[in-house]
Amino acid sequence: MLLATLALLALGLLMVSGFAWWAVRHYTGKVDRISGVFPTNVPAADQPSAAAGGQTFLLVGVDSRSDLPTTGRDAKAPEWTYGAQRSDTMMLVHLPADHSGAYVVSLPRDAWVSIPGHGKAKLNAAFSWGGPPLLIDTVQRLTKVKVDHLAVIDWDGFKKLTDSVGGVDLVEDGTKRHMNGTQALTYVRERHHLARGDFDRTHRQQYFLKTLLAKVMRPSTFTNPVHGAEVLDDLTAAVSVDDTLGDSDLRNLLWDNKSVRPGDMVFMNAPAKGTDTISGQSVVLLDDKAGADLWRSMREDAVDVYLNSHDADLLGSTTP
Repeated sequence: MLLATLALLALGLLMVSGFAWWAVRHYTGKVDRISGVFPTNVPAADQPSAAAGGQTFLLVGVDSRSDLPTTGRDAKAPEWTYGAQRSDTMMLVHLPADHSGAYVVSLPRDAWVSIPGHGKAKLNAAFSWGGPPLLIDTVQRLTKVKVDHLAVIDWDGFKKLTDSVGGVDLVEDGTKRHMNGTQALTYVRERHHLARGDFDRTHRQQYFLKTLLAKVMRPSTFTNPVHGAEVLDDLTAAVSVDDTLGDSDLRNLLWDNKSVRPGDMVFMNAPAKGTDTISGQSVVLLDDKAGADLWRSMREDAVDVYLNSHDADLLGSTTP
């Protein structure tokens, strides 16, 4: 879950920019690859066009509630089993062609959307029913944004990474708290006692990712080579990416975005109109009009222009 800025993985690897290039070459080769993540047999009318510039990643955090890691090099449970897992976290991460930063848009897990072959349902059901291909197909039809790559992480892996860097300091209810991995995992999962429910929950996830990234990328993390190697091992062990993202692609991505830091990342929620109850389920209703403008700006590599002319639910605009 760390690859929050450059698509969780690319961004997480950015931290090694102050370490050594040999480490980049070494650790990109240790990232686990997933095959068959992209949908097939999709009608031409439902295939998104390539963006005008930049790249877009779909970042998926899997909450299997399993004691075993399900993604990355340490995986001991299946990456995906029908009905067993739902995508607890979904973010579209757009990296602009000018390498000026990253735009991270959280998609509510409870968003009421059309899932190909299943009718209307919550967005996170797509992963449960059809794994990465169905989720990518659903997101692409919803946004008309082409997903260039996929990164999947298990929150359990980032719990271990959090402990590797000595925990994180997060402000909760106006009070700064130092949290270890287990406490941080509880923090990002909470939503029932939050004023805005799932909207605040996604901001908590963004806040945690940004804070963890900032700590991982501190020069002091790599002052001790042994500790630096441990952090990199935990990072690369916690994430999997699609198998079209080769080692050289990862290195090029890292090099192109080497100057990007957490402060250059913009986190926001997808536009929504509010919540409702449908078929006994609490759901999030997306704002189709505002959403269309945001997704168009992503396709046109002009998210900065969108933000200058729209009120967005940005991280920091509400209390997480």
